[in-house]
Amino acid sequence: MWGHLLDVTVGYGYRPWLAGVWILALTSLGTVSFGAHSPVPVKQGEGAPFQPLVYTLDLLIPIGGLGQRTAWYWTDDSVQWLAYLLIAFGWVLTTAVIAGVTRTLQKN
Repeated sequence: MWGHLLDVTVGYGYRPWLAGVWILALTSLGTVSFGAHSPVPVKQGEGAPFQPLVYTLDLLIPIGGLGQRTAWYWTDDSVQWLAYLLIAFGWVLTTAVIAGVTRTLQKN
């Protein structure tokens, strides 16, 4: 399933820039969705204030961390499932971007 999704979203590895377009679209979706709801802090009074854009990027970029993902959680199941989906798509799309860049570098 993931292989087929990757093939469709990035043109069978020949158009890795499409993964970047998907990442931008998902970033917009996450920012708007998370901005419309209020998360609950993991530890009251600690951590950075909630920022929907940074939270979305923290979910989509699997390497490193921006500190938002571990500081907040959702009581609304639909928003929590969106967060899970963004994590999964982030892994797939980041892999596609890295594979595309590697392929491009090997051609040179």
